[in-house]
Amino acid sequence: MVTDTINVPADFGIDLGGRYPIEGAVEWAVEHDVKNIDVRLTDRLRPEEYDDDEIARINDLCDDHDISLGLHTLSAVNTAEFTPILRDAIQEYMFSYIDIAAMVNADRTIVHGGYHFTGDVDERTEASLQRLEEMIAHAEEKDVTLLLENMNPEPADAEVHYLCSKLDDVEQYFERLESPNLRWAFNPPHAHLHEEGIDGYIDALDVGICREVRLNDNRGVREEHLVPGEGTIDFENLFARLEESGYEGPYTVAQATLDETFEAIERLVENR
Repeated sequence: MVTDTINVPADFGIDLGGRYPIEGAVEWAVEHDVKNIDVRLTDRLRPEEYDDDEIARINDLCDDHDISLGLHTLSAVNTAEFTPILRDAIQEYMFSYIDIAAMVNADRTIVHGGYHFTGDVDERTEASLQRLEEMIAHAEEKDVTLLLENMNPEPADAEVHYLCSKLDDVEQYFERLESPNLRWAFNPPHAHLHEEGIDGYIDALDVGICREVRLNDNRGVREEHLVPGEGTIDFENLFARLEESGYEGPYTVAQATLDETFEAIERLVENR
């Protein structure tokens, strides 16, 4: 197995998704000597479900082994929802993530702009921006850093489309939501699917606000999450552009399986 042989460089990370609860994910990182991990909460979503002993163990493991922990909200939870009852539930979901991030001293919490349906883009965009403003205010109170991810486009005739995806929309979000507690989770594979491409996003947006780069591959047509080298992204150019711009954060990889994730990291390291 690839996971038995590869050493993950300290500036690379693994998005473990919902495979493990937070403590289990940190224990996995210790076992595999991985210094950056992202975790998605799948069951215990309320702060009161974590006791003091568990929080202390998580914090001690991260401190003792120099592990940078990120929490990653589910993009299927629509930040742009404005329907009564649903809107309140989504606020509770987002605020709970922020509260838990504060408890476990997470270095980042990845969030999304949500999505719109055919014909309601303006209304959903405003709802999305208002919700993110509320989340940022709560994050400022809790001293939590949120990372807003640029999302992938869907086919033109799809009924549902992600917000904060096109370059001009991403710029609009960061211009309106200016805060020291809001930073950027750059997803180059998503940028690769837009006309401006990866270089266009790097040229237009401030790499200085980027705190995580999320990597996989695609062929420039649709979201595929291919292992690097199976698509058309020029990773050598990507690393050069980011690092000459001063980027020093983690390169986080998420593939369908952990073996594929380790294989992806191995290929990415070769491209540096």
